Amino acid sequence: MAKITPVIMSGGAGTRLWPVSRVSNPKQFHRLGGARTLIQETALRASGDEFEPPMVICNLAHAQIVAEQLGDIGLQPRIVLEPVGRNTAACAAAAAALVAADDPEGLVLLAPADHVIADMAAYEVAIAAGRSAAEAGSLVVFGLKPDRPETGYGYIRAGEGSGSVRPVAAFVEKPDLADAQRFVGDAAYSWNAGIFLFKASAFLAEARRLAPDVAAAAEAAVAEASALDGALRLGESFLGAPAISVDYAVFEKTDKAVVVACGDLGWSDVGAWRALWDLAAAGPARNAADGDVVSVGTSGSLVRTDGPVVALAGVKDLVVIVQDGVVLVAARDDPAAVKALVEQLRAEGREDLL
Repeated sequence: MAKITPVIMSGGAGTRLWPVSRVSNPKQFHRLGGARTLIQETALRASGDEFEPPMVICNLAHAQIVAEQLGDIGLQPRIVLEPVGRNTAACAAAAAALVAADDPEGLVLLAPADHVIADMAAYEVAIAAGRSAAEAGSLVVFGLKPDRPETGYGYIRAGEGSGSVRPVAAFVEKPDLADAQRFVGDAAYSWNAGIFLFKASAFLAEARRLAPDVAAAAEAAVAEASALDGALRLGESFLGAPAISVDYAVFEKTDKAVVVACGDLGWSDVGAWRALWDLAAAGPARNAADGDVVSVGTSGSLVRTDGPVVALAGVKDLVVIVQDGVVLVAARDDPAAVKALVEQLRAEGREDLL
């Protein structure tokens, strides 16, 4: 039985979690809601007898921290360096080409580096459910049961059938509120968590058919790859790949996609400070604090400090972050404002803060 190669995509910047998440040290390398960093937790979720060592796809600037953080938890990753980020389609195609070169029957578990999954037992059950389908040539995507009418996520509509593995009928873009409310009550709909399982050769065949420009650039980049400081640097052909998602390039077009219904898993993409507050808030006042924090008459707030004391009095629903000499104070439920602030800093040439 072929083993599964966990492929961890570690190219995001996580600007909505500024100032903790920055270009040089994005959110996946931080401890956010757990004892380990997000990338460490992601790697540990796919470790054990049925898995190969993890492959991490990142950029040169992050290679050392990837090696250090995974080494700290006893894993020796295969680090693959992108010469430039090209979204997830080219990343997936390059990973599939590398795995297929070692074993055409090898399986790939493709996952972002910066998600949280609390229910490990349910995650293992979901992978086991998807494995047979992947071995038979299907391209598997994992669907999460919506627990609220979320307009910020993409959805998957399952086709006819019963059981936990069903054909994908459609991928649904981020819906309006009315549709999101309807999806919560319809068992056919699930959130698209961006986690995929497939046989490397099966994915490559579909990528060549449905996204030939992506496949050609990625496979050429693998053929041109060279060793660099213990990592593998993809060749310059990678720059020729369109910057599109694996969903759009392959999964939305193939007739081989199936969805595994895997419940809620305690999943979060930790895409904004509100998401971290949701994970960590506790007590009657629903505050979440990390570091030296004192509060009186404060509720619904997230506070993190890397050193200086933070004191809050008589406020509610705030995010207060102190990191590397920068202080952020924002409304807890307005991630767009943090993103706009980052864009303003960039427009003002404050690259030192990004």
